[in-house]
Amino acid sequence: MSRRGWLWLVVWCSGVAPVFAQTAANDPNRWEPALQAFEKQDAESPFAKGQNVFVGSSSVRLWKLDEAFPEHQCLNRGFGGSQLADVTRYAERLVLPHQPQVIVLYAGDNDLAAKRTPEQVRDDYVTFVGKVRAKLPDAKIVWVAIKPSPKRWAIKDAGLAANALVRTVQETDPHSVYVDIWTPFLGDNGEPRKELFVKDGLHLSPAGYEIWNRLVRPHLVKP
Repeated sequence: MSRRGWLWLVVWCSGVAPVFAQTAANDPNRWEPALQAFEKQDAESPFAKGQNVFVGSSSVRLWKLDEAFPEHQCLNRGFGGSQLADVTRYAERLVLPHQPQVIVLYAGDNDLAAKRTPEQVRDDYVTFVGKVRAKLPDAKIVWVAIKPSPKRWAIKDAGLAANALVRTVQETDPHSVYVDIWTPFLGDNGEPRKELFVKDGLHLSPAGYEIWNRLVRPHLVKP
């Protein structure tokens, strides 16, 4: 066994292996393969400028945009497991090169699950907007509200708080849109509608995406 392997074994037996795992999860370089794959795709099949770019976490990555919005040109730049901080950090590589008229953003869900605060989500959103406005002052930024989900229902108050903070920021930005998906995702019992999610209780079912499609569609630009 290599020295690294022995070290891992010793650390694992000592009960501190989760520290290594947490360090890896916080490493921004972990997204480099995904970013390079996007950039390769951009080089091989350039996306039209001035259209719609969707960016965010796995809920975006799994969104079948071609089926959802066949009358629009939409580019998917979702990368699973990402936080809003990651989207903001890489905005110059993910979003700005395409000079979109509309940016649809869904993130923040993973941030709160990782125990980041609603205020940190708000601050990352402000930083993201600042980066966009520096290059694309008139681009429309569509914030798809953090969703309520069965898996993360225990942190619902943080989700509500983060959404409220972002919405307050948007009041000073005429080129922003808040899409409330929290309300339609709740049933009569005030809890998340399970039919809107797949088995993991976190990601959306086709019925869940249909609600997103209906609410986001009016804010997209057509070619």
